Amino acid sequence: MIPCQPLNGDRLNTISDHRSIFAQILVEFVERYNPKVEELKPSLVGMTREQLAELLGSRSDVKMRVAQITKRIYGQAVDQFDGMADLPQALRTELSAKCVVQPLSVASHRHSTDGVDKFLVHNGDGEVYECVLLPYEDRVSCCLSSQVGCPMGCKFCATGLGGFDRNLTPGEIVGQYLLLQRHSERRISHVVFMGMGEPLLNYNNLLTSLRLLHDEVGLSYRHITVSTVGIVPQIRNLAEEQLPIHLALSLHSPIDEVRDRLMPVNHKWPVAEVMKAMKDYQKATGRKITIEYLLIKEVTDTLEQAHELARIMRGIPSVVNLIPFNWVDTEQGFARPEPERVRAFRSILNNKGINTTQRVERGHEIAAACGQLAGQHKGLFGKNPTGRKGLSPIATVS
Repeated sequence: MIPCQPLNGDRLNTISDHRSIFAQILVEFVERYNPKVEELKPSLVGMTREQLAELLGSRSDVKMRVAQITKRIYGQAVDQFDGMADLPQALRTELSAKCVVQPLSVASHRHSTDGVDKFLVHNGDGEVYECVLLPYEDRVSCCLSSQVGCPMGCKFCATGLGGFDRNLTPGEIVGQYLLLQRHSERRISHVVFMGMGEPLLNYNNLLTSLRLLHDEVGLSYRHITVSTVGIVPQIRNLAEEQLPIHLALSLHSPIDEVRDRLMPVNHKWPVAEVMKAMKDYQKATGRKITIEYLLIKEVTDTLEQAHELARIMRGIPSVVNLIPFNWVDTEQGFARPEPERVRAFRSILNNKGINTTQRVERGHEIAAACGQLAGQHKGLFGKNPTGRKGLSPIATVS
């Protein structure tokens, strides 16, 4: 396990300096690294109205045709040109010769007894990622990925073990929602970006996807949550967009010495700096912030950390979401805390007046719970020796 006690002396300073430099290089690299996605044909899903109009050219009826196409692909989740009967056959034939409706193919589909569905998808390039359908009594939600893998290297997360391949395009992001909507008998009203990847490192494609989900699919911004490990400049950029989305911070410890060991990003943006950015985001948008807090036995679930978390959250419109650790095969041998340790941690927060919830855990049997999305990839910075880049045959389980 990762010890909570700090290292001493010059060795700690040297390690911290090196890790800080590495974290800065890593984040700056991923912000710029975006290899071209090899597509046989471009996808209509992911295009804005302006891009669709450009695709259609100088037709006299371009405005009407764009409206028809957007209604079909976004409003009705149509995935074949044959499903666009209001378009002339000649136009459908022309479009099908140079485009596909949506980019995703399903490599695997697994269904759990508690109603959760997990899909492993790809766009034909062999790089796979996951999305999850989460039905509840009062709503249907879904969890979307923003990258193939993840470069952030959090020690407790299965996705990070496989490393990072690339950012997802708007078509691949929105395409996940539409695929899940075709599978769901009920309308998906809520979206959380808590799947594979760090959304704020795919910032421009994330923004395009958010606007498509709102403007074309018809979702409320207030029903969309973006989760981040704490990319401070992009948190501030997102605040300037004035989109009333919900922002969640994966904090997992209020103490730098602990968070440093769990999350390399903390070496670049420590707790005080990332919490200042989150407070400013809350003030700029008027939206409550969420603090995601993973309880790992004897690592993050100590009473000292509960008191410190209560201290830094005091006076901030927020909710702290406690997540008992879901088993992931890590080098550190992390363990899930006993229920009494969870209750003790939560009791301190409640007694200090901190709005606290505990995540409803679903999808364990199909590895769809928080921190378990691993996919079948092995990209840059990967540490999972069993993972590999590319598709392998996976049987569909339903």
